Amino acid sequence: MKFLALYLLSGFALSLVFGKLLIPKLRELKIGQHIRAEGPKTHHKKSGTPTMGGLIFILAITFSRAAFFAVNRGLPCREEILIWGLMVSYGLIGFIDDYRQVRLGRSLGLRAREKMALQVLFAALFIWFFVDRGSLIITPFSGRPLDIGVLYPVLGIVLIAGTGNGMNFADGLDGLAAGVAAIGLGAYSFIASGYARAMNRPDLASLSALALSSVGALLGFLVYNYNPAEVFMGDTGSLALGGLLAGYAIATNTELVFLFIAAVQLIEVVSVIMQVISFQVFGKRIFKMTPLHHHFELLGWSEKRVVHLFWFVSLVMAILGIASMAYV
Repeated sequence: MKFLALYLLSGFALSLVFGKLLIPKLRELKIGQHIRAEGPKTHHKKSGTPTMGGLIFILAITFSRAAFFAVNRGLPCREEILIWGLMVSYGLIGFIDDYRQVRLGRSLGLRAREKMALQVLFAALFIWFFVDRGSLIITPFSGRPLDIGVLYPVLGIVLIAGTGNGMNFADGLDGLAAGVAAIGLGAYSFIASGYARAMNRPDLASLSALALSSVGALLGFLVYNYNPAEVFMGDTGSLALGGLLAGYAIATNTELVFLFIAAVQLIEVVSVIMQVISFQVFGKRIFKMTPLHHHFELLGWSEKRVVHLFWFVSLVMAILGIASMAYV
């Protein structure tokens, strides 16, 4: 229990420190967020708010875990290194996109196909390291393994890239993406612990520690990102969090359970797809605006009220996800 609190507190404290150091620097460099003209009018005042704040929690997570292993003279398990690598590689894609948009002009960010190609590439590399493990995934509530054969690499790549984009869609309100990611990672701190016991691999317990350090780092980031936000995470943060969460799903064979844990991100993506299809086929929009959180804003809900609703949905679904794991 003492170490659990230490993981949380170290991530939290380091996030506060990096926030204090980086936010003024981002302001000084004029790394500010562009706000879409067609977006809710209440968002226009946010234009110029420092972005690329995902660097804060990426650094906090990295230094928190590095310090722990340095003090204990140990090494992380293979799975932790891979999950961390996926987070950083996806964060790098977002960083390049953010930097090019802010410093070189909105139209000079990564093209959609370039961004997707990079996401698929890093996702495929991540999946490759798990090929020797087979193609089994755990079914919710029964805990029984399901062998999906040659479909596994495709499912894995779609899950990772899709989660990255889902987090990107969810990052439209102050604190929304950081909150749902913290809840999801909190769930994986339980699931990873149970998975380590079920697989009889004590070294996998470090995945639970990484998840808790990440939760702490995101809570520290929320000090600066909750409404009214002093900083936005940008694509740097949202893609990194997508990679981090999806990495846990792959590493613990919980790809189906992940549908519960990433329910909010899934809802956001589905709302956009439904809107596009409805408009293309019927010439009508289902929602006032997508992603879905903007629909509620245009109904007159306050930003905080929408965020709290989505946090609540995420929490309920995360609890269901934990409950669905027979070995936890």
